[in-house]
Amino acid sequence: TRGTERGALDAVAVAIGNDASLILGPLFAGSVAAIAPAARAAGVKVIAFSNDEKVAGDGVFTMGFLPREQVRRVINYALVQGRRRFAVLAPNNDYGYTIVNALSEVVDENGADIVKQVFYDPQVSDLGPVIKSLANYDERRQALLDERRLLAARDDDAAKLALKKLENFETKGEVSFEALLIADGGKTLQSIAALLPYYDVDPKKIKMLGTGHWDLPGIGSEPALIGGWFAAPSAGGRREFEDQYKSIFGATAPRLATLAYDAAALAAVFAQTNQKPTNQISRFNYNLATLVAPQGFKGLDGIFRFTDTGFVERALSLFQVGERKN
Repeated sequence: TRGTERGALDAVAVAIGNDASLILGPLFAGSVAAIAPAARAAGVKVIAFSNDEKVAGDGVFTMGFLPREQVRRVINYALVQGRRRFAVLAPNNDYGYTIVNALSEVVDENGADIVKQVFYDPQVSDLGPVIKSLANYDERRQALLDERRLLAARDDDAAKLALKKLENFETKGEVSFEALLIADGGKTLQSIAALLPYYDVDPKKIKMLGTGHWDLPGIGSEPALIGGWFAAPSAGGRREFEDQYKSIFGATAPRLATLAYDAAALAAVFAQTNQKPTNQISRFNYNLATLVAPQGFKGLDGIFRFTDTGFVERALSLFQVGERKN
């Protein structure tokens, strides 16, 4: 596809012209939307690697890890653990809106609250003002300064003792939330994690929650994230694949490589169950009933199944961030 919609259109034309029975990919939602009409017209099913639900349906299936499922899994667990007041920090884009909408659905269903939601420009380099706003830092800082001023004006032993106790404090009062959902990963997540304690958001008191963007090596290198929870597919089946990939190619497998592997394996299994005419080439019949089998399929990322609306449902695991040892 060359990573473009035009490239995807060219690729699907070649595939259909060569009697493709099933199309695996593309990756990006725009490319999936671009090829969908041609695939539908040809009666060819598509298993795309996008995680955008808007492109699914009518013969197009999304294989990607859906943010909505991840949010629902981790928030439900947090609710069971007694967290009722949530904050969310999300990029100001479609992914961020999806995360916030999913969070809203879950907390509304359970009578909990979103007490703070902050969006940020995903291109911004300085997230300090964003975290300061999230932490209500200026108001809490001013409350501490006012308290110190009142105590200093009293000039008695009790006031002096109280002032002494406040010497190591940066703010007065706690933030309004008990758990913070951070909808990002990579360097942005690292920046956020470093800034949270700086603006007096105490990770020992506030439970950090994440999405599948946290499912990367080295997540435990940030102290503020240690003990945090995130939902992602089980890592058990993936580990062997990653070891084999590295031994063959000498590099770490991209996180989405398992999607392509599972999709290709799925296609191969279906192909083996189809009867081909002896003397002619014919398309295999990847029909809807076969693809949406309720028992689902076992992949490298765990059990999954497709719905008749084109979404993938996964049995997600819950992870707790541990301290990185190296």
